[in-house]
Formats: sequence, C-alpha cells, structure tokens
Amino acid sequence: MKTTLTNLVRAAAALGLAATAYGPAASADDLPVPVTVERLDNGLRVVMSPDHAAPTVAVAVYYDVGARVEERGRSGFAHLFEHMMFEGSANVGKGEHFRLISSRGGQFNGTTSEDRTNYFETLPASSLELGLFLEADRMRSLNVTAENFENQRQTVMEERRQSYENRPYMLSFLRRDELAYQGYFPYEHSTIGDMRDLNAASLADVRAFHDRYYAPDNAVLSVAGDFEPAQVMELVRRHFAMIPARHAPAWQDTPFAPQTAERTDTLRDNLAQIGGFHVAWHIPPRRTPDHYALEVLGAVMGMGESSRLHQILVKEREIVGELNVYTEDRRGPDLFGVWCVLAQGHTGAEAREVIYGELDRVGREGVTAQELDKVKNLVRRQFVFGLQSNLNRARQLAEFELYDGNAALLRSELDRYLAVTRDDVQRVARQYFAATNRTVLDVLPVERPAAPAAPAAPATPAASPAR
Repeated sequence: MKTTLTNLVRAAAALGLAATAYGPAASADDLPVPVTVERLDNGLRVVMSPDHAAPTVAVAVYYDVGARVEERGRSGFAHLFEHMMFEGSANVGKGEHFRLISSRGGQFNGTTSEDRTNYFETLPASSLELGLFLEADRMRSLNVTAENFENQRQTVMEERRQSYENRPYMLSFLRRDELAYQGYFPYEHSTIGDMRDLNAASLADVRAFHDRYYAPDNAVLSVAGDFEPAQVMELVRRHFAMIPARHAPAWQDTPFAPQTAERTDTLRDNLAQIGGFHVAWHIPPRRTPDHYALEVLGAVMGMGESSRLHQILVKEREIVGELNVYTEDRRGPDLFGVWCVLAQGHTGAEAREVIYGELDRVGREGVTAQELDKVKNLVRRQFVFGLQSNLNRARQLAEFELYDGNAALLRSELDRYLAVTRDDVQRVARQYFAATNRTVLDVLPVERPAAPAAPAAPATPAASPAR
C-alpha cells in the first residue's frame, strides 16, 4: 500500500471502512514512527522500525528494478524475476521458500511495478532470522538455470493470458499506456511483458539482466515489528555482508516529450458485453507538490458515493455503471485517469461531457470546504490504520528509502496532504486538464453480425367448411 491518497482509499475498501466514517483527527505529530537506517559496505541499505505491540515481524526487500528499466524488445524481464526468485537458491530448494514460511504461520509474496520489484514476509518475531536468511540466499545465489527460466517464462505467459487476454477490458489498460506514453518506452510498455519479447528472450539475456539489477547496492532491506535494531543488524551482517556489490551503471532515463495534442483511439474487446472508456491526463510525478492537490481533486471527483462524478454519472443520470478516478503514483511522469464502464444505451461521449464539465467547474469555482475536509479526514484515518500493520510500515519505509533516499519522509507524508488548500485544488484543476494534454480510449464490444431471421412458417390452410 503506497502512502498516497489513491491507495489509502483502496485500503479503506479492503478494510471494509466506510468513506464517511471519520475517526478523530490526527496529525503527523500523533504518529511517531521510529526509523533507523544503516548501510553495509556492499551498499545494502537497511531500514528498521521497531514496534513491540505484537510478537511479529515483517521483512521487505525492494530492488530498484521495474519495467521502466527494460530495453525495447526485452519487456517483461522484471516481472519474470518476480517468479524466478521463488525457484530456489544455493541453500533453498525449489518451493522450499513457500514451505518454510507457511510452516511457521507466516505469509509472503512479491510484486512488480513499473518502478520497482519487491519481496516480503510476515513471521513470528522468533523466526526473524529465517526471513533474513531466505532473502539473503536468493540475493546471493539465485538459480538462474535453463529449466527454471523456461518454466517461469511459460508461467508468466499463462499469467498474461489469464489476467489480460481472457478478461474483459484488461487489455485496454495496456493500450491506454501505449497511447498516453507513446514514444516514452519506460511507461509505454507493459510490466507483464509482450508475448513476442518473452518468446524471443534467451537465457543469456535474463542472466545479464539479473546480474545488473539484483544486487545489494541496488536494494533496500526493511524490517518492522518486534525486534531490537542491534539484533537485526547482527543478523543482517551475518547473512548479507558477504554478498558482493555489482557496481552496475545506473539506469539512465530517456527524455519525456510533453503531449501537445489530444490522442484518441478505439479498442474492440471481444470479451466486453458493454462499452467503457479511459480518459487520462499527464501530471507531475508522485510526491511533487501538485501531485498531492491532484490526488485530493481525484478524491473529490470519484471517491465514494457522495463524490461529484458518482452523484451525476451513476446516481442521477445513470450514464455509468462503474467509475474509478485515480492517479498512477509513478516515479516518473504520472497520469490522472478516469475509467468508466457505461450503462446500457449510453456512450462515452455523454459521460466525458460531464467529466470535463466538472473539472472545468472546479477550475472556475474550486471545491467546497466540506469536500476538502472529507478527503483529509479519510487520509488521517487510513494513515493511522496503515501504520499499525508491520508489513505496510516495512513496505512504505522501503519505498521511501528506494525512491527518495530517505525512509524518514514517511513521518511527514501525512502533513503534505493536510497542507493542501482549496486554492491548490482549484489551481491544478485549471492547469492540467487541457484537451491537448488528454488521451481518450473508447472500449467497445466486438460487433457481431445479427443472427439470420428464422424462415417464416408455412401458412396453415384454411379449414374446410363443415358439411
């Protein structure tokens, strides 16, 4: 869960919390988060946040490798290694990671985004060393064999089929990025990878990718929960200190050319039963001052049943059946987007007229004090809930350290949302929503020929008159 408004709102839904059930106000000063950061000689950054409220720990390792670092023609490698990292290492057999964590009542996973790859475990505090050993062993000695590579290549390709190609609307999200980011490869291509690239990949290609990015000097290790920092550092040095740094050259971003004209396209979706659409605008990266105001604007527009667009599009005019307003929260050039599934008999043009009109109205009139207070109350509430989870805290701290070079920024993040003013929201509504900065993708069902009319039944002969 990222510490952004979009993701705080998603967390509220996951926790079953009503957006209107506000708790008591809390500022960042009410949420002290202990943060200690140390660095090993091999470059590994270690973030620690002890909390003795429960006898559990969370371990998270974040590698500075996501889809954005991939080369054209070699997409999907970061996601491939999300799978490969569970295929065994020098002292851990294939599938043994799962067994060792589960047998102790723990949980684990890994995820890949455009901007990073992460792996994480939650465990009883008494099993802390196990989590550190498992992460160190695969950082030091992952089994990048031909067999493991081929198995996981097929797994990733099947995941693409199941998650995108065999689900309605999902391919449209990939097409949205191709259209909005055209010419900027880091975000133009998909994280899951292109089938042609995955088929063409060689073992030498993926080994070279692994050698460059999966190293201590390209990673952050974060630990949160019931431990003492001195204890953690002793274990970290025992298991990680001997892993050599790679000193690979830093990834170089490519120039991003601002959009200067509206981009439009239509995608026919064979699995969709009803139409939908994406509309997206380019906005600055995460954690820039305007991004916070844009997140607040997105919440005013689309957060919950009382939001402006839900009231008009879903409840009053019944143009839309599903509505989502979001920011992608990327390290590089970001998107402010709206995704809608239409109600039967309505068009994307009808819904977009309302969306554009409401954004223009905020630019002219601003948002109300009540709308702004509602959003800030939700941020306060979800920030508190998020930090109570060792895993959420470990992941947040790792991300701030990886992206921003300062894990302790988590402690001031809430204040950045609370500092957003009505004037800020009105200003960004005026600044970023020009038609020339807009990408529109309509998603329509495949047109199928009408079934031929059944032949007319032969006429029944008239009955003979009775005699």
